[in-house]
Amino acid sequence: MRARILFLTGLFSLMVFSLFAQEEEQDRMFTIDTPVNLDFEKEEEPETKKKKKIKKKVFYGIKTKKGFSRKGVGERTVYENFYYLKKPELPETLVRDIYYYDFARREIVRTSRFDPKKGVLVHGPYKKIQNNVILETGIYYKGTKHGRWMKYNRDSTLTDKEKYFRGWPKESMISYYDPVERKNPKEIIPIEFGEKEGNYYMFFENGQVAVTGEYHWDQRIGDWYEYYPSGRRKKLIAYPKEPFDKNVTPYIKVEWNDKGREIYRNNKGG
Repeated sequence: MRARILFLTGLFSLMVFSLFAQEEEQDRMFTIDTPVNLDFEKEEEPETKKKKKIKKKVFYGIKTKKGFSRKGVGERTVYENFYYLKKPELPETLVRDIYYYDFARREIVRTSRFDPKKGVLVHGPYKKIQNNVILETGIYYKGTKHGRWMKYNRDSTLTDKEKYFRGWPKESMISYYDPVERKNPKEIIPIEFGEKEGNYYMFFENGQVAVTGEYHWDQRIGDWYEYYPSGRRKKLIAYPKEPFDKNVTPYIKVEWNDKGREIYRNNKGG
């Protein structure tokens, strides 16, 4: 009997070890780096364990200021606690959604085109609270969602959990010209909840953007640009402004030669 117990205990330990090994392997599979060569595995969350004394308001080695916002009245009042950069700075990423603290509105604003004159990028832990109940927690990295983001109901039950790396959803796929070193990206496909969502990029081997556009609900929307390896514009293809709009057919709106001269234009649409 004792031998059987030891055997089962050893087998159970082996199974647990195997599960952890599989999870670790899955985490290693997601190594999406933006074109500025960021490292997901090393920077998933703010530094919380150090031998030296942890500095307050310092996240990922960057000093910040503490922010606060409030909306609503009475029990419906929603509070947001967050941190933001001390100085105006442009985001170091190609992602679509950028978050910043708007000085005039005194709240966090999401945008696709950030203007440093209007505010500063949020950076560090974030928390949303209503009636002493946490509704949302997460981390920002220079204006982008980073690490684990959790959403809760008013009864504190978890409703949603997402994982990001500096604005890119964890499901996003990236391919490289150098698959071993992974420093020269070839294509970035933004994927969220199993569908293409966000800014898409394809690059030439020299690092120049080859194609860029936006997906929404797995559909191409808005203006998509194609470029020459020199960086000059090659073609502008117009897609519907909203997904699933069957009244608009994608069409080539403008085309340029490799010298930058316009050689075709269609102002009537598809």
